Amino acid sequence: MANGYFQFKQFTIHQQRCAMKVGTDGTLLGAWAQASEAPCRILDIGTGTGLIALMMAQRFPQAQVTAIDIDEGAVCQARENVAALPFAERVHVVKADVLTLEDAEKYDSIVCNPPFFEDSLTCPDPQRTEARHTVTLGYRQLMEAAFRLLSDDGRFSVIIPSDCRARLESEAHLRGFFVSRVCSIQTTPAKAPKRYMIELRKQPVNEVDTTNGVLESSPQKRSEWYHELTKEFYIK
Repeated sequence: MANGYFQFKQFTIHQQRCAMKVGTDGTLLGAWAQASEAPCRILDIGTGTGLIALMMAQRFPQAQVTAIDIDEGAVCQARENVAALPFAERVHVVKADVLTLEDAEKYDSIVCNPPFFEDSLTCPDPQRTEARHTVTLGYRQLMEAAFRLLSDDGRFSVIIPSDCRARLESEAHLRGFFVSRVCSIQTTPAKAPKRYMIELRKQPVNEVDTTNGVLESSPQKRSEWYHELTKEFYIK
C-alpha cells in the first residue's frame, strides 16, 4: 500500500487527509455487513475515507448509501473518493454528527467502525484522537443513535476489539438491541480472537449466527476464509 492511496478492484481510496487510514477492520466490516437485496438505505457512521460506504455500495447495487463524519478533512476526502466512482450517484457524503442526525426515513442497514479506546490516554493529534477514542461518541450514545435511525427490521453492524465486546453488547441490550450475528476474528489459528464483528437487530432471533474467521493461514498468507470474504475487493 502506498501511503497516499489504496487500490481496490473497482475504486481507489485516497487517504492523505484522514486520521485513520485504510485497514483490515474497515475492509472486513465492509465485506461482512448485510443489507437487503431490494432497494434499501444504508448509513455509514464515521465514514473516514469512505471505504465501508463504497464497499456497501458495490455489494448492494440497489442501495442508496449515506456516509457521515464530523471531521471536515475526512468528509472532503470521502467526497473525492466517491466522485471517481461509476456508481457515485448512489453515495452521499455528509458532514454530520450522528447524535443530532435527523432523517424522515429510517435506514435498513447501519454500519460503523466505531472509536474504541475508552479510559485510555489520548493522542496529541486531535484528529486522530477523535477518530480512535470515544471522547466524542461513546458506545451508549452510539446505540441510542443507531436505534433511533434504524428501521424495525434493519441491521446494525460494527467491528470492535475483543476486550470491548462485553461493554458494547451491554449497552446494546440496555437500549433494546438483540445480537443476531457474531464473527470472531483471529490473526492466526493459534491466537485468541483480536476482533469481533457483531450484527444487532431490534427483534430477537431464534439462533445467533456465530462464525469464526482467521486472517492468515501461514505468515503473510491470507487464509481461504479471508480471501473468499474480500475477493471482490482486493486486487490480489
